[in-house]
Amino acid sequence: MATPAVAEPRRGRPGRAVGLLLAAHLAPSAVVTAVVAALAAASGRGGAGTVLIAAAVLTGQLSVGWSNDLIDADRDVAAARHDKPLATGAVSARAVTIAAGCALAACVPLSLANGWQAGGAHLVGVAAAWGYNLGVKRTVWSWLPYAVAFGLLPAFVTLSLPGTPWPHWWASAGAVLLGVGAHAANVLPDIEDDLAANVRGLPQRGGHRGARTLAAAALGAGSAVLVLGPAGPVGVPARVGLAVTCALSLSVALWPAGRSRAPFLICLGLAVSGVALLLLRGARLA
Repeated sequence: MATPAVAEPRRGRPGRAVGLLLAAHLAPSAVVTAVVAALAAASGRGGAGTVLIAAAVLTGQLSVGWSNDLIDADRDVAAARHDKPLATGAVSARAVTIAAGCALAACVPLSLANGWQAGGAHLVGVAAAWGYNLGVKRTVWSWLPYAVAFGLLPAFVTLSLPGTPWPHWWASAGAVLLGVGAHAANVLPDIEDDLAANVRGLPQRGGHRGARTLAAAALGAGSAVLVLGPAGPVGVPARVGLAVTCALSLSVALWPAGRSRAPFLICLGLAVSGVALLLLRGARLA
């Protein structure tokens, strides 16, 4: 594989280790890992089982984050992305390639250690995320890898339980919607650069307004499904939490155009709050 062109390193930039960590998209990786670990613990996986699931998810997320920056390195250089360590020369393409390969290699046995059905579900999700990086993001189907990857996370947890049960419909549906919302929110700051590079995913085709509307609608609907989907009465705390979540989703729709990462950070918070509301209700995934 040809080494992507990168800018010459300059003094004052992050060290190589810090640059490598920044290229891994640590914030979403950490949030997704923490959310799935919380679901695993609440589902009865126990300490060792929860750690095993968290390790599988984290390595998969890291491999996806590193591969994303590696594949987009030339485009990030052309767009003068100073927030991308590969584009600034803070870390080398070789280091990121090795890191992504090692993370992916570790993800396979860690996933399968939870059982072949659970591990298979997780690896399909990781493969979908890699497919997004490798080119699906340039098409109108850009939302599909997010839907698959997020939608299979509840199955990864439940299929690792005794009896390998499939998750309830609302768990998978809510995760799918949150994934689509995360996709739309994630591209908001970079729509102009994406279009200039012929990256025409579904949110980019709708422009800032369309992407914000898609993000808000999917995030709000996902949270509503997670709160209202489980059987039983919905208490006042859950209703209040859902109202706050919907208000935050609306704030994404109304966010002004620009390079702010705030909508995506709100999205991460909504994913956490949705799972927290689910756990507050005492609902189980299966």
